[in-house]
Amino acid sequence: MAAGRERRAAAETFTARLKKQWHRARVGVRRAAVDYFRGDGSDWIALVGLLLTVPLIAAGTLANSVWCSPAALCIPIVAGGLLLRPASLLGLYAAAATALIVEAVQLGPYTEGVARVTPGVVLVVAACGFFGLLVAQFRSRVGVPWRRGGTMLFDLRERIRVQSKLPKLPTGWHREMALRPAGGQSFSGDFVVAARTNGGRTLEVVLTDVSGKGMDAGSRALLLSGAFGGLLGSLPPHDFLPAANGYLLRQDWDEGFATSIHLVLDLDSGDYELYSAGHPPGLQLSAGSGRWEEKAADGPLLGVYDGAQFDPVKGSLRPGDVLMLFTDGLVETSDRDMVEGIDRLTGEADRYVAGGFHGAAWHLIEAVAKDVNDDRALLLICREGPTAAAVR
Repeated sequence: MAAGRERRAAAETFTARLKKQWHRARVGVRRAAVDYFRGDGSDWIALVGLLLTVPLIAAGTLANSVWCSPAALCIPIVAGGLLLRPASLLGLYAAAATALIVEAVQLGPYTEGVARVTPGVVLVVAACGFFGLLVAQFRSRVGVPWRRGGTMLFDLRERIRVQSKLPKLPTGWHREMALRPAGGQSFSGDFVVAARTNGGRTLEVVLTDVSGKGMDAGSRALLLSGAFGGLLGSLPPHDFLPAANGYLLRQDWDEGFATSIHLVLDLDSGDYELYSAGHPPGLQLSAGSGRWEEKAADGPLLGVYDGAQFDPVKGSLRPGDVLMLFTDGLVETSDRDMVEGIDRLTGEADRYVAGGFHGAAWHLIEAVAKDVNDDRALLLICREGPTAAAVR
């Protein structure tokens, strides 16, 4: 009991209370900062900070207008256009205009010396204010602060990446995928959705190429990947592409078509069906012959017309066989047709036959279509032979 009272007394000392208050203050400031940069908090902190910079810049200009030009008032104005709401921005503009008038009066007419407030300086500051107001009004209409916009784009990119993650396969199977957007961007019109269905005995993979590329197709790819992910496994395999085609038609996009290839693989027997909607053919490597064979199914583009039929091509993956699916950006360019591109791809892929295809997807894109200005995606499904299984 006495020891407990001593601990409570120690906890209630002035130093302990001061530490608690300091901790609460730090947590409060941190939460306010997080809310602000997420776009949930008020912009008064940024407004106060920018208002304080206006007299500091004006004082610097009056002290030495050669090193601190009157046009330096553009700095808080530009920052305000990115950080503040339109109503707060008007207050900042009023402070900047007042500072500019004070500078003009104190420095004297611009005809009497250099580094004065000239008509050109006034026009530059006014132009910065005008464009800053346009940016602020646009952000206000969209409802997404600029500091939240980057977070939203990051979240969208991560959602696409998570949706494109391939499920883990049983022993004896290997899968990997590589995706390379056009122009080194973070968003791509190519995406993959995959799931293990039928109690985990079947692997279903859909590789889709949305019309357009990069950022232009990224938003549509995100929408379609969510819709296709919901359809996959909820419908029989032969109904997936007709349902996806109907969904795309209902969107009524100006540029609303897409190509897609749907793999339905029995993980016990290795038998598969391949459905295609205007997509480049799949390629199967036969371990027995060492040759690549095209697996081309019949079907029109998605989003072109209603009532389309998609007829599958069937095959089987035996131990040592490899199935390769890809988008047209990997094999077709303006100066190279698809046949030549497929020959080049299979030629590069032959280098991995002896050592296995682990890590090959990324290197194949590098070797075949490194500098192509189009989205590129490559998917490999390998049924490993007894030698590879023993090594692993």
